[in-house]
Amino acid sequence: MVKLRIGYPEDPDYGERLAEFEARIARGEKIEPGDWMPAEYRRQLIRMISQHAHSEWVGMLPEGAWIPRAPSIRRKLILLAKVQDEAGHGQYLYHAAETLGITREEMVEALLSGRAKYSNIFNYPTLTWADVGIIGWLVDGMAIKNQTMLAQCSYGPYSRAMVRICAEETFHHKQGKEAVLLYAKGSRKQRQMVQDALNRWWWPTLMMAGPHDSDSPHTPLLLRWGIKTKTNDQVRQEFLNEHVPELLEAGLTIPDPHLRYDEKTGNWIHGPIPWDEFWKVINGEGPMNRHRLMARRRAHEEGRWVREALEAYAKRQLAQAAD
Repeated sequence: MVKLRIGYPEDPDYGERLAEFEARIARGEKIEPGDWMPAEYRRQLIRMISQHAHSEWVGMLPEGAWIPRAPSIRRKLILLAKVQDEAGHGQYLYHAAETLGITREEMVEALLSGRAKYSNIFNYPTLTWADVGIIGWLVDGMAIKNQTMLAQCSYGPYSRAMVRICAEETFHHKQGKEAVLLYAKGSRKQRQMVQDALNRWWWPTLMMAGPHDSDSPHTPLLLRWGIKTKTNDQVRQEFLNEHVPELLEAGLTIPDPHLRYDEKTGNWIHGPIPWDEFWKVINGEGPMNRHRLMARRRAHEEGRWVREALEAYAKRQLAQAAD
């Protein structure tokens, strides 16, 4: 007897169920874990949410390296809280992905084996303290543009997780902006340090929004099913229009000789993005790819005794409850 695969086109009721599913999304309803959904909707969500969770976990590493070297107790406390927030974001997102039928162990194994992707931006090194400020203002600024959109997505658990994440990311963005503006008005050495950080992080930040719409094969389906509500280029444009005037007002130079303001559209237009570098990094040849995975593997192994202790405790609690 052949087992019918629910959510796949061979299901005799697939067409009718798909029409009702898409009608619910058009009415603005959230899709919940127990609801019928196309298998491809589930697959795309698992891909996106787990990649997002991995990015939060790996994203702790570039800034976490600067916690012991923070220039003041205030900056150290802010950075500690920020890195702790990122760990929490990973937890929310792994939980959201688990509602789709994949286990935490499967997702972590995919990350540690190198099969899963995470945000390219975290494969770059943080060379000076100014990098921490630039990451907060620009990298988290681009992340907020994307995450605010995802807070409106059609899948309930992902949407609700993003609401709290966006609130915390807004704090990260503000503290980064405050630090960069301070250094931009500081000593000659501080201005040089923050300009150098901007030079190195500008293009990787623009790449965070993803390939141009014309080179993004997933985007049309993600928009149709309400997983995304804006395209990659729209998100990137929103980031440019907000951040370019503020960076220029701070007296910083944006490392794009082709950057210009289009008075007809009211948009800032960027020059050619170095996509060759994007694809090189995403395929594991970035400056920190190997180091990031090695760090996560080491942390996973060193935390094994904690997971085993928790499992033993849970078994003992169950046994005592059964007596």
